[in-house]
Amino acid sequence: MATTIVTGVQYSGIWNISSQANARGSNQWPAVPGAPTIGTATAGNQSASVAFTAPSDLGVPAATSYTATSSPGGFTGTGSTSPITVSGLTNGTAYTFTVTATNTTGTGPASAASNSVTPVLQGQLWAWGNNSNGQLGLGNTTYYSSPKQIGALGTWRYLSIGPASGAIKTDGTLWTWGLNFFGTLGDGTTTNRSSPVQVGALSNWSFISIRNSAFALKTDGTLWCWGRNNNGQLGLGNTTTYSSPKQVGALTNWSLVSSQISWTAAIKTDGTLWSWGANTAGQLGLGNTTYYSSPKQVGALTAWLKISGGYYHAMAIKTDGTLWSWGQSSFGQLGLGNTTSYSSPKQVGSGTTWAYVSCGANSNFVVKTDGTLWSWGINNVGNLGLNNTTYYSSPKQVGALTNWSVTGGRSTSASAIKTDGTLWMWGAGSSGQLGFGNTTNYSSPKQLGSLNTWIYINPAGGSINAVMGAIKSA
Repeated sequence: MATTIVTGVQYSGIWNISSQANARGSNQWPAVPGAPTIGTATAGNQSASVAFTAPSDLGVPAATSYTATSSPGGFTGTGSTSPITVSGLTNGTAYTFTVTATNTTGTGPASAASNSVTPVLQGQLWAWGNNSNGQLGLGNTTYYSSPKQIGALGTWRYLSIGPASGAIKTDGTLWTWGLNFFGTLGDGTTTNRSSPVQVGALSNWSFISIRNSAFALKTDGTLWCWGRNNNGQLGLGNTTTYSSPKQVGALTNWSLVSSQISWTAAIKTDGTLWSWGANTAGQLGLGNTTYYSSPKQVGALTAWLKISGGYYHAMAIKTDGTLWSWGQSSFGQLGLGNTTSYSSPKQVGSGTTWAYVSCGANSNFVVKTDGTLWSWGINNVGNLGLNNTTYYSSPKQVGALTNWSVTGGRSTSASAIKTDGTLWMWGAGSSGQLGFGNTTNYSSPKQLGSLNTWIYINPAGGSINAVMGAIKSA
C-alpha cells in the first residue's frame, strides 16, 4: 500500500486525518479538554463559590479535575464537580473567576469570566451569658453558659451585643434586640425584644455600635443614632432621647464609630477623630472636661485609624502604628505607667506596631502586627489574662504566642480569636459569659470548644452586661 505524507503526519490509510476526528474522534488521540461553561459566582466570607458546566468536549482521556481562578489575585480552588470554592480572598474586593478543565494530557482553555462578586464577612450568630433583657436574641430570658445560635441563618456580618444588641446581615438590613428602655433598639418603641427585629426597611447599613444609645453607619458614609441622650451622646445638639434613627449632621464621610454608655467617638474617612457626650474624666480628648452634644474634633491630625472606648477612657491607633490613650486612669488603664488622668491624647510607649485595640470598662486588649497580645488596667478577676489578679499600668504581654488576631474587651471579661480561627475566653464567668458551661472565673486564656471557624467577636468596649457574642463561619 502506498504511503502519503500529509502535513507532517504519516497516513497509511488506517488513520482518519480529519483534525476533529484525530483530536476528539473514535481514534482517541490524547487531547486536552475544551473550555467549561461558566455559571454564577456567589460571594462568601473571604471566599466565593464558582458554579460551572463541564465542557461538552471532555478531552482524551476525559477530564478529571477543574480549577477556578480569581481575578485579581490569581487565587485558585480545585474540585471534580461544580461548584468550586476559592478561598483566601480579601473581603471588600471585587473578583471574577474563570474555570479550566484538566486531564492527564493537560489543561484546556479557560471559560469565559464569571459575574463580579465581592466577598464579605458573614456567618452564624452565636451568643451566651446574661439574658435578663432578652439580649441573647434567643426568644427568651434564660441565661446560657455555653454558646447558642441565634436563628438558623449564616448571613450575618457585624455584631454589637450588650444589654441591647444589634447586628447587620449581608443584605445590609439592620436588626436589634434586648433592652429597649431608652428606645435603644431603634424600632420606634420602648418594648424589650428577645429576638431580632428589623430596624426600618433599608438595606444599606454597614456597621453598628450599641450600648444605651446606638450608632450605625450606612454604605453612603452617613452616621445615624438613637437611644439614650441624657449627656448629649447622640451628637444631635440636644439631650432628647429618640427611639428611631436620626442622622448626625449631613456629612457622608464617617468610617468608624465607638459608642459608650455616656459618650461617643468616631473617625472620618479623612483620618480625623471626633468625640461628643459626657466628659467627666476628659474622655473626649479635647483638653477639658466640658460636655458636648455635637461632634468636636480631637486635635487637628488626620492620621487616626482605630478607636475604642471604655467607661471613661479611650484608646486609639494612628496610621503609623502608634498607640494613644486619654481619659480616666485610676486603674492604670491608660497604659502610661501611672494612674494620672489626661484630657488629651498621650502616646503609650514608643512602639509603632500596634494593630488592633479593644477597651474593656477599665482595661485594654491590644494586638501587635507580630500577632502578640497585650493587656493592662484593672485585673480584679483575672480579666487581663495574665494568670494573676495584679493591676498593671503599662502593657503586659499575654503569654508568648504570636497568632492572635482580634480581641473583645468587656466589663470584667475578655475574648480573642487567633489566626487559626479558634476562640479564647478569660476573666469573670459569673453569668456563664465565658461559655464553658459553668460560672467559673479564669485568669488566663482558655479555648472555647474545639472549633476553628470563628471569624468575628463583638468588640464590646466597656459593656456593663455579662454577655458575649461572636460570628462563626456557616
